[in-house]
Amino acid sequence: MFEKLDEIEAIVNKCSKCELCSNRIQAVFGVGNPSADVMFIGEGPGADEDREGKPFVGKAGKLMNQAFLGLGISREKIYIANIVKCRPPNNRTPLKEEANACLDYLRNQVMIIKPKIIVLLGNTALKNILGEEYGITSSRGKWIEKKGIKYMPTFHPAALLRDESKKIDFWKDLEIVKKVADENKFVI
Repeated sequence: MFEKLDEIEAIVNKCSKCELCSNRIQAVFGVGNPSADVMFIGEGPGADEDREGKPFVGKAGKLMNQAFLGLGISREKIYIANIVKCRPPNNRTPLKEEANACLDYLRNQVMIIKPKIIVLLGNTALKNILGEEYGITSSRGKWIEKKGIKYMPTFHPAALLRDESKKIDFWKDLEIVKKVADENKFVI
C-alpha cells in the first residue's frame, strides 16, 4: 500500500508491464489536487499528453477546460487521471490486458486521493471501473454508487469533437456533478 502519489508515479514512470511502454515519450500519471473531492478518469493519453506528461492537454482537454470554466469547476481543485498511463498507438482504445496492467496504479491513486465523486469519461473508463455490463449511452448522466463513491459516467470529451450533439449531454452531466458537489460542500 502506498502513502503518497509520487511513490506510485515513480513506479509508473519505469513501468514495463505491457507493450504500451515501448512507444511512449513519457508516462502520463495524473494531475491535480492530491486530496480532491472530485476526480475525473479518462481513457488514456493522446499525442499531446504523451509529449507533455499531463492528462487532457490536447483538443479534448481544451474542450473539457471550456466546460470547467463555464461551470465554475477549478482544474486545480480536482484530480484527473486515465485508465492507462501510456499512449496507445494511433490513439486506439486500450486493450483489456493494457488496462489491466495499469488498473492497480489507478486503484492506488483513488485510495490515496479518496474522492467522493468520480466522473468517468467515456466507455473505456466506465467499463474498466464499474464493469463490462455498463455502457456509456445508457449509463451517462445517472449516478452509480459503489463502496461509498458516487460515479457519474459521461461522454469522453474526444467524443464531443467527433459528434457535437453530445456536448449538451456532457454539459448537463457536469452540471449535475457541480450541483451535488456544491450541495455537499465538496471542493470543485
